[in-house]
Amino acid sequence: MDIKSMTLSELEEYMESIHERKFRAKQIYEWMHKRLAFSLDEMNNIPKKLKERIQLDYDMYGVKMLDCFVSKIDGTRKYLFELHDGNVIESVWMQYKHGNSVCISSQAGCRMGCRFCASTLGGLDRNLEPSEMLSQIYYIQKDTKERVSNVVMMGTGEPMDNFDNVLRFLELITSEQGLNISQRNLTISTCGIVPKIEELAKKHLQITLAISLHAPNDEKRKELMPIANRYSMEELLSACKYYFKETNRRMTFEYSLVAGVNDQPKNARELCQKLHGFPCHVNLIPVNPIKERNFRQSLPESIMEFKKILEKNHIHVTIRREMGADINAACGQLRRKKLQSGK
Repeated sequence: MDIKSMTLSELEEYMESIHERKFRAKQIYEWMHKRLAFSLDEMNNIPKKLKERIQLDYDMYGVKMLDCFVSKIDGTRKYLFELHDGNVIESVWMQYKHGNSVCISSQAGCRMGCRFCASTLGGLDRNLEPSEMLSQIYYIQKDTKERVSNVVMMGTGEPMDNFDNVLRFLELITSEQGLNISQRNLTISTCGIVPKIEELAKKHLQITLAISLHAPNDEKRKELMPIANRYSMEELLSACKYYFKETNRRMTFEYSLVAGVNDQPKNARELCQKLHGFPCHVNLIPVNPIKERNFRQSLPESIMEFKKILEKNHIHVTIRREMGADINAACGQLRRKKLQSGK
């Protein structure tokens, strides 16, 4: 484990193990997680000998910015970051009336294979460490000089496929000795790994869980998402109801609208039947076309008709506002372009 992925109590234990005073742990922790230091060299009240000892025992992972694109439409910023081993990931900073939101990656690549997503085209390289997830947020907050108030794990990767590291990330990002972001301001998106949803429910966290549903039935979902071959919609929705029962947190269902595939009125009516009586929110997403697939974005009138059908059936629904359209801000597009051009 690298030092930035350690909890405060683990740092205190480490200090004691090397016969250092316990308060040094809090100093170092706050340098990393509150003052957002990217190296031990920045910690000017830590003795040189202690820094040298730490460097012998632990790495301190961060991110290096390779590129940043700023939308001329809405100010959205898309970052391409390099990790210590040369892998690349991407993150997005978005401004809303309710605060600044950062969308981060949880893996370098993804193995889930969702047909409409650019993130998964090259497969999975590796999981990200908690420190590498944190460092995306820390770098962006320092770069923009504005506080990050909301974090969504909807970038490259499947968070539930990196479960333990994501849990540790959540513990660190909500720490009072760090950025202290409220659990209620954190959203994790998953394609639907049922056992992990149930395991997360037992943690009784107050985060928002977003399920990538994208279809009203198993047959249609299997066309779009390989995970549907492993877990049926019945199993997935049962896990979602269990999550709600354990946490009392309303679910969000993400539904990417693909022209002629899942955006017809009959699809909307079937979705209403599936979600009837369940306290949830449906987020309709006009799909981002990628050149490797022949999916087309639904027409505005099809999107509005779909929304109206859900509303008539008393399902809370919104259409996701498209952010950073002029800078390829959708998941995986920038990273893939970089990989194809060579690191």
